[in-house]
Amino acid sequence: MPEHPSNVRNAVFKTATKAASSDIKPHRSLFERLTALISPEPESRVELLEVLQDAHERNLIDADALSMIEGVFQVSDLCARDIMVPRSQMDVIDISKPIEEWMPHVISTAHSRFPAVEGNRDKVVGVLLAKDLLRYYFDEEFDVRDMLRPAVFIPESKRLNVLLRDFRANRNHIAMVVDEYGGVDGLITIEDVLEQIVGDIEDEYDFDEEEDNILSIDPGTQGARWRVKGLTEISQFNDIIGSHFSDEDVDTIGGLVANHLARVPHKGDKFAIGRISFEVLRADPRQVHVLLIERLPHSENDVDLL
Repeated sequence: MPEHPSNVRNAVFKTATKAASSDIKPHRSLFERLTALISPEPESRVELLEVLQDAHERNLIDADALSMIEGVFQVSDLCARDIMVPRSQMDVIDISKPIEEWMPHVISTAHSRFPAVEGNRDKVVGVLLAKDLLRYYFDEEFDVRDMLRPAVFIPESKRLNVLLRDFRANRNHIAMVVDEYGGVDGLITIEDVLEQIVGDIEDEYDFDEEEDNILSIDPGTQGARWRVKGLTEISQFNDIIGSHFSDEDVDTIGGLVANHLARVPHKGDKFAIGRISFEVLRADPRQVHVLLIERLPHSENDVDLL
């Protein structure tokens, strides 16, 4: 005898409910729902970073993870001019000269890539990979011009996040930074961009020499800018910048910045002490790594620290 239609419907309903219940995630607890109501999702980047910093303080994420996340945000705020190697600091080869003249420089600097210029630094004709020079020792008809790879030119205002995407898409590792008039302002590598996220990437040829602590970006008597490592001693900073900061309480410029802010500096922090402007380019939850320093015009109300 066939079952009553209502019984069939009930059986189907029970079977479907049982199957569906196995796919449904457990309901959130009352505490979780109240927490979500009281603490809504962050609505801005600043709020998101505050949540992440709070998570670090409660040991939910470690310092390295927080530093990398902050670095990802910072990359979208920085442009090529902020981290490029200045024109005066570039290691280049001049292919208008015999190879014997610049080969010792290639060996001593030990870079993997060199901008190749012809006569002056504004005339970049390509990029030479150091490994391609091996053929010089085995090929009697070696011509360095045949070894050059095309040079990539970018404006100094190009954002680092866009540049990193281009580096990956084009499988390129180096770009020449040019100003509005087409003159070469400096160079930037994919390693420079990645270091903004993961911190310094050191290899066997990197040296922590004191003279590299401060790099001049815009030499001049007014408005000069420098990239300064946080571990630079205040005495060295004063000698080069011409300031008069005291080193009685702290030894490094990073310590000076932390004392001034009364906290560990964050990426993007901007402030001035006297006639010196500070901007934190790279930092982690423990210390500041790189600062952008600018000398400001004189004002009668300035504290005499310069």
